[in-house]
Parts: sequence; structure tokens; C-alpha cells
Amino acid sequence: MKIYTKTGDKGTTSLFGGTRVSKNHIRIDSYGTIDELNAWLGLIRDQDIDDHSKKIISIIQDKLFTVGAVLATDPDKALLKSGEERLNIPKINISDIDLLEKEMDAMNISLPPMTHFILPGGHTTVSYCHIARTVCRRGERMATQLFEKEPFDENVMSYINRLSDFLFVLARKLSKDLKADEIKWIPKKKG
Repeated sequence: MKIYTKTGDKGTTSLFGGTRVSKNHIRIDSYGTIDELNAWLGLIRDQDIDDHSKKIISIIQDKLFTVGAVLATDPDKALLKSGEERLNIPKINISDIDLLEKEMDAMNISLPPMTHFILPGGHTTVSYCHIARTVCRRGERMATQLFEKEPFDENVMSYINRLSDFLFVLARKLSKDLKADEIKWIPKKKG
């Protein structure tokens, strides 16, 4: 299989189902941002972190391919006239969202309560988590724009939303594991 097809040389690309759209279409921005997020998660997984976190990140990366596939599918081509699915795309299930919530709950047990916003940083690995979190939020904003125009499975939206929360808690956990300082944001008084 050749990587280059030359079909995108004029600024269009093909969605699952064959529909061609401009490379700046909100659908492309949505799944492209999810792809970017997946790359950041790979960088976090490559750091010197605990094996359990690496395992969960691998699971998330797999789910992000599903999210990307959903976002890359032309809704008009996803179903046959009979209503059956035309394309064999996995689903994001409630259990996938539950996993993120259970992982956050487990990490939160050992973390000090939050009393202030936290400035991103303290350790390179923690900073990678915060970058991934902000990319996830950008992906969520783009997916929301797409959802408003062409709705798709609501579990995908919930998963992306929960994932950004997970990445924040993971950053806090890794700060603790790596003995990095969490710097609180304390607004300066005027005058």
C-alpha cells in the first residue's frame, strides 16, 4: 500500500464512505486534532512513568482511533438504506467513559485537595500532560461545532470531555509521583 495517493494535492481529502471535502473542513480539523492528541499521549507514554498509567494511556490511544473514525465518517454514507451500518466502525461505550472516571477516582484518593488553580509545569512529563489536556479541549470545541451541524454518537462527546478531565488528574498524579511542585495560581491584588 502506497502512503501517497496524490488525491489531496488540490486541498481535498476523502472521508470514510468516500465523500471528498476540503482539508480545512471542521470534520477534518476535529479528527486531525484527535490525531494530534493521540501523538501527545504517545509522548507521555514514552516517559518514565508507572506501568499502570502507560497501560491506561495505551487503552485511551486505541479509543482515540475509534473517536477519529467516528469523526471521519460522512453521516450520509454511514448507514445503508435498511438502517444497518455500512462501515464497520467500533463504538465508544459507556464502559469506556466509566473507565476514565474510575481511573480519576483512584488517582484522586492519593492527591491533596485542590484549593486553587494550578499553573501547568513543574516537570517535563507533567507539562506534556497539560499540553495533551489543552489539545483535548481544542478537539472537544471542534467536535462540538461538528456535532451541532452533523450530529454523531453522543458518547464520543462525553468521552472527549471526560478525557480532558482525566489528563488534568493524571498531570497532578504525575506531579506527585515525580516530586514536582504544583504551583498554585493566586491572583495578585490590585495596587
